Amino acid sequence: MTRLSVEMLAADTVEPITSAGHAQLGIAVLAGIAVIVLLITRFKLHAFLALTIGSLALGAFAGAPLDKVIASFTTGLGATVAGVGVLIALGAILGKMLADSGGADQIVDTILAKAGGRSMPWAMVLIASVIGLPLFFEVGVVLLIPVVLMVAKRGNYSLMRIGIPALAGLSVMHGLVPPHPGPLVAIDAVGANLGVTLALGVLIAVPTVVVAGPLFSRVAARWVDVQAPDRMIPQRPSEDLEKRPGFGATLATILLPVFLMLSKALVDIVVDDPEHTVQRVFDVVGSPLIALLTAVLVGIFTLLRPAGFAKDRISGLVEKGLAPIAGILLIVGAGGGFKQTLIDCGVGQMVLDISKDWSIPALLLAWLIAVTIRLATGSATVATISAAGLVAPLAADMSTTHTALLVLAIGAGSLFFSHVNDAGFWLVKEYFGLTVGQNIKTWSVMETIISVVAGGLVLLLSLVI
Repeated sequence: MTRLSVEMLAADTVEPITSAGHAQLGIAVLAGIAVIVLLITRFKLHAFLALTIGSLALGAFAGAPLDKVIASFTTGLGATVAGVGVLIALGAILGKMLADSGGADQIVDTILAKAGGRSMPWAMVLIASVIGLPLFFEVGVVLLIPVVLMVAKRGNYSLMRIGIPALAGLSVMHGLVPPHPGPLVAIDAVGANLGVTLALGVLIAVPTVVVAGPLFSRVAARWVDVQAPDRMIPQRPSEDLEKRPGFGATLATILLPVFLMLSKALVDIVVDDPEHTVQRVFDVVGSPLIALLTAVLVGIFTLLRPAGFAKDRISGLVEKGLAPIAGILLIVGAGGGFKQTLIDCGVGQMVLDISKDWSIPALLLAWLIAVTIRLATGSATVATISAAGLVAPLAADMSTTHTALLVLAIGAGSLFFSHVNDAGFWLVKEYFGLTVGQNIKTWSVMETIISVVAGGLVLLLSLVI
């Protein structure tokens, strides 16, 4: 969604819905975020309900009329779901197709057949990065855990030497590279160019995943020297299939939406004429909706048909792929409502006014805000959505590249130090059979390395582009 469309959606709330001063607004923000944190961590309330209640609390503490707060929240929720809801759904379908057809296993097995010895951690980070493009983080973890355990056990590797690179690949894709929900929502909120953000995201992701994956795994394996747990390795999806799609066709399907979106960004730079036929064509085929929809339709013929899926089974797969994302869509939508409430209460303008007197760069400010919310709530998605809403006004005078870097700074900050209030922390701990202390020394440190390295690269790039 462009900045213009965001402004049009908020046209009825150009004037702040409250006349509160900076001090009261600052207290209202802290109170609203505190309510969200308390409900999520102390009362274990679902993030959708916590964000909804937190938005109402924010408006109440800011002294805004409740009816206008509700209007702001619902406007933001609707705009966010309209902007990214279909994209999340298409990404979920593509991920389900990749998993159930055996395409993901085909990628894994092909790369592992070429790797061995010292190259195995690098193979794992490559596998995770490729598979992580269309998959949500939790789905990617569940998909790759059998592979990690199998490789570690058969090759007698330290679990951390194999597991950390896989987790790093998934996490970096999740935080920095669209079409994952977090980056998409941030792009939507600050009005960034998706193609430019995607290109810069990949550029930053490569060195980040190398440092946090294969390189850090050497240290992690010394800190926590454990073997794969002695329990039954989970069944891989393709074990029940008689055949599965080819490596080339699977890889091409995964990379198709990325290729289309990057092509649009390249044509925009080279042609630079909105009325030119070529640019108009690529504006359509390179839009996230068409790119992902194309990949899903192509996947029917490159992934599902070669795996022997009949028409009725394809329909059932799509339905199963959509079911698990209901919670994600609601969280993202409520986050958009919280963001719009922040903006309509004048909080975004307050941040803009205050930051003028600070010497701190806008990109660093965005990273720090995302870090703070991530530490408090444990959710990378909540951190991304909330931080994007707070710093969106800072993007008004930024260039296209710096607006994209603002999105990536938020994404990097949202990954900082996963700990006990993060569902991902417990997912990794249980699958790998680690203690809380061992998980902090490996998984939590890895997440922090990703956040710091990616944030540092964002700041470095901002100096040269």
